[in-house]
Amino acid sequence: MLTGKQRSYLRSLANGIEPIFQVGKGGIGENMIKQFNDALEARELVKAAVLKNSMSDAREISEEISSLTSSDVVQVIGNKFVLYKESKDDKVIVLPD
Repeated sequence: MLTGKQRSYLRSLANGIEPIFQVGKGGIGENMIKQFNDALEARELVKAAVLKNSMSDAREISEEISSLTSSDVVQVIGNKFVLYKESKDDKVIVLPD
């Protein structure tokens, strides 16, 4: 579980990244979850956007993907969300205590 200080730090890092995933009306499939897991393992911090034709909103989708990838929802703003998952091997981001 992230502390408030860690979440704030991750939000500041997320400002500089672009969404690498888009979730549309097709929703969340097995392949998308695999891609999220791969990206989270490599980058630890991932931003995604939910297209307007999606059947769910960013909050619902971020919580579902977070649950399926064992990651933390850092932030949801409008149609975008940010997920974080600490890498088991090579840590990319050093979180403050």
